[in-house]
Amino acid sequence: MPSAQHLLLKQLLTAATGPLARRRPQLAAMRLAAEAASVFQFVPWNVFLEDASVEGMPAEWLRPAGAPAHRVLLYLHGGGYVLGSLNTHRALVGALAQSCQLNALAINYRKAPEYPFPAALDDARLAYDWLLQNGYKPQDVMIAGDSAGGGLALALLISLRDAGQPLPAAAICLSPWTDLALPVAMLRQICREESQILEALEIRGWGPLYAQDTPLRHPLLSPVQAALHGLPPLLIQISDAEVLHDDVLQFSRKAYAAGVPLTLQVFEGLVHWWHLFWRFVPEARQALDQAGSFSRGVWAAQASAKLAVQAASHRARPASSSPLRARH
Repeated sequence: MPSAQHLLLKQLLTAATGPLARRRPQLAAMRLAAEAASVFQFVPWNVFLEDASVEGMPAEWLRPAGAPAHRVLLYLHGGGYVLGSLNTHRALVGALAQSCQLNALAINYRKAPEYPFPAALDDARLAYDWLLQNGYKPQDVMIAGDSAGGGLALALLISLRDAGQPLPAAAICLSPWTDLALPVAMLRQICREESQILEALEIRGWGPLYAQDTPLRHPLLSPVQAALHGLPPLLIQISDAEVLHDDVLQFSRKAYAAGVPLTLQVFEGLVHWWHLFWRFVPEARQALDQAGSFSRGVWAAQASAKLAVQAASHRARPASSSPLRARH
């Protein structure tokens, strides 16, 4: 059962978004509201903020104290491909970076409808390539994202694989949007289970804004439609009350069948974007702790594999022999 803190959060979100659902605000007003709300987003203690630019794209580093310099978390924020920014997700990225003990690079990729598909994906690939060009090794890079950013993270992996480029070590997807073609039945589920929270944000209309002339079921728009072989380890977190739940389960089943090392964690009764409220929702802190455990497991598995390769190489090496001395 969800915590009392989450139940209070749900009531507050319902009260705040109910009027939006009735008034159907313009996208510009929703963006402004999201940015205004971000003034309450504070970076965790001992996480240090640093402005950055990735080939002219606004970005920032969030560096937890003690994080190893050679590893990095590339973060892609959520917002339906039309909302969100470095400001709206700064606290979440900082908390995730701290939990994973990774320096996080967050990027402000271009948004629809001004910049439709594949602009966001191109920006994500640009950031990943930039990291490699600046000395980070693929096996030391992890990708993460929430909601649309989680779907974008999966699309990035699929795009890199199909291009024959080296893949990152793993990906962390928080409530990822894996299918942009949301049927009406799912929208009815929003009204029933989330008190119109997602409907107020008009999520069904956001997919077409991003896709525009591209079919919504294109595999780089809806990763659930893609072939999923050859992907690195994935952590996916989802709530059973989210409208995205069924699509995530379908994606997970498909990934399992393709042999992807996938960890699926399903939480009970939580609203979409519950991770953003980690300061006072215990389930969010638990989710971030589990993401940290997943990250440490990835690096531990890498170290074990490296030791195994070294041991096998040592066993295969022929024993050195020294010439016998002649007796006098």
